[in-house]
Amino acid sequence: MIRRKSRLLLTTALGAGFVVGWAGLQGIQTAQAAEKTLDVGITLPLTGADAEGATRIKDGAVMAFEEANAKHEVPGYTFNTVVLDNGTPTAGQYDLAQAATNAKKLVSDPNAVANVGPMMSGSGKAMSPIFSEGDFATITPSSTNPDITDPKFAGEYRPKGQAVYFRTVTTDTYQGPEMANFYKKDLHVKSVYVLDDSGAYGVGMSNLFEKEAKKVGIKVLGHDELNPQEADYTVILTKIKALHPDAIYFGGVSQAGVKLMKQAYDVIPNVIKGGGDGVYSPDMLKGGGFPAAQGWYATIASPHVLDESAVKGWVARFTKRFGTQPDDYAITAYDAGVVIVDAARDLAKSGKPINHETMRNEIQREHVKTLQGEIAFDNNGDMLDKVVSVFQIRHDPKYPAGDILHQFHYIGVAPETAVS
Repeated sequence: MIRRKSRLLLTTALGAGFVVGWAGLQGIQTAQAAEKTLDVGITLPLTGADAEGATRIKDGAVMAFEEANAKHEVPGYTFNTVVLDNGTPTAGQYDLAQAATNAKKLVSDPNAVANVGPMMSGSGKAMSPIFSEGDFATITPSSTNPDITDPKFAGEYRPKGQAVYFRTVTTDTYQGPEMANFYKKDLHVKSVYVLDDSGAYGVGMSNLFEKEAKKVGIKVLGHDELNPQEADYTVILTKIKALHPDAIYFGGVSQAGVKLMKQAYDVIPNVIKGGGDGVYSPDMLKGGGFPAAQGWYATIASPHVLDESAVKGWVARFTKRFGTQPDDYAITAYDAGVVIVDAARDLAKSGKPINHETMRNEIQREHVKTLQGEIAFDNNGDMLDKVVSVFQIRHDPKYPAGDILHQFHYIGVAPETAVS
């Protein structure tokens, strides 16, 4: 907030007229001119199958900028969140064309300085080239497909060369393989059937899981693709049942995942079931319901810190502000906002302009202490810290079915994989 210290001198004298303190007036005008708004996008699938999980992520990001404004973290500037929906009723989840439209809208906004999002890697693949052309930084709190930041695909996803797609989570290069390690070392799985939902995230995650599963000696009995628009997966599940696998692994999100969860309970109730962070969502819990959700395993691509004493105050503030419990990706979204605020503050302190290019450069250099620990990025935009956490759904009837904090039981950090 600008301090208005006006020394407006008004002297009135008969026969002498009056004199206005112009120096004071000009000071007010200068202060008012310095009061600027920085637009920050928040692009998530708020329509469709993943809307509830996306809303928690949105709330985490919004909270970061609300708190920054309340504390005047960047003197002379106020953050304005521009929430854009990457989902459409037609797609029933994230929509690639809508995600691209939202990216173009942000790049064309002269007041926009960065974005939090997207949630899904399919959206990320559509948005990243557009952000690259505009030197516009985005920080995803949950998109984990490694291709987007892999230098091998730089020509496709960052044609101008510099990183624009940053993450406050690690990638499926670690998440998929480390769940395979968990299946082998902790669950003693000997055979598995792999499924994906045909999306960029689901295909990438399941392929990486499958590759590592074979490497560590788990027999992969098959790999099928589920169409998220279809209602019935019983034909595939019946085929799987006849093969008698120890486990299935699902790479995908809620639109296909909810139906799979329900139908797998009916067809293969005793088979171990698990997936990636697409399973770790209130949408899966509420859509799949109990007892169908009971026992499913899931990973997230970040440390689990919700239960830590240092985060209790934040959890209480979040719950009071939004009337719901946060999940770990609400934290990674909040931390993405913290990084953006810190970058803007550093630019303001140095007297540099705050725009697309300067924010991209500053975010690349950031080393910020956040709720999940220190966040810093490599030259491709990937977070240096790489932690994968494992959970199991265990129904607690004392809490609502969609309460991630109480229905997902934290097991621990997944067994690490050496990635070349």
